[in-house]
Amino acid sequence: MDRKKTLALCECAIMIALAVILDYLSKFISSFFPNIWVNGGGITIAMVPIIFVSFRHGYIWGTITAFAYSLLQIVMGWYAPPANTIISFILCVLLDYVLAFTVLGTAVFFAKFFKNRIIGYGVGAFAVCMFRFVCSFLSGAILWGQYITWGFENVWAYSFVYNISYMLPNAILTSIIIVSICSAFNPVTLKRYTKKSNETENNNI
Repeated sequence: MDRKKTLALCECAIMIALAVILDYLSKFISSFFPNIWVNGGGITIAMVPIIFVSFRHGYIWGTITAFAYSLLQIVMGWYAPPANTIISFILCVLLDYVLAFTVLGTAVFFAKFFKNRIIGYGVGAFAVCMFRFVCSFLSGAILWGQYITWGFENVWAYSFVYNISYMLPNAILTSIIIVSICSAFNPVTLKRYTKKSNETENNNI
C-alpha cells in the first residue's frame, strides 16, 4: 500500500472514531431528555466526520468508511426487530444500519451536480442525511409499528413524523457545519481558502 492510500486509511479510521465519540456524546445528552424520542433517535452531529471523508477522498473511500461505520453501529447498538423472521432481520440490518449509514459516504456524488462548490457541499450533506431519514421512515413503518406512540393510529404517519422530528434538524445542522468547514478549508487539500482561491475554485468541487 502506497503512502497516499495509507494516509487516507488512517484519516478514515480517525473520522470513524470521531463519529463514534460524537454519537456517544449525543446519546449521553439525550439521556437527560428520555421522554422525547422514546423509540430511539436524537439530535447529533455524528454524521459530519463521515460526510467530510466523502468530500475529502471521494465517494469510494467515503462509502467504504460509511459502511465500516454502519457495522460499528450494529456492534454498538443492535436492536432485534420484533418480527422473528429472516426477512425482518435482513430489513433491520439494511434499513437501520447498512443502507442508512453507508449512504453518507456518497455525499460528494450529489455535490458534483452543482457548479457552486458551497451549494454543492450543503446539498450533498443534506441529501444523504435525508436518504438516511427515508431508511428510518421505512424501517419504523415496516418493522417497528407496534411501538407506535405520540397518539398516532396510522403507523406510516407516525413513522414519518417521529423520524422527521429529529432527522430534519440533524440534516440542517450537519449541512451547516459541513458548509462552514468546507467554506474555510478545501476538504481535499485541507488548505485554508484565500480570496483568490475562492474566486478560482468556487465553480469546482
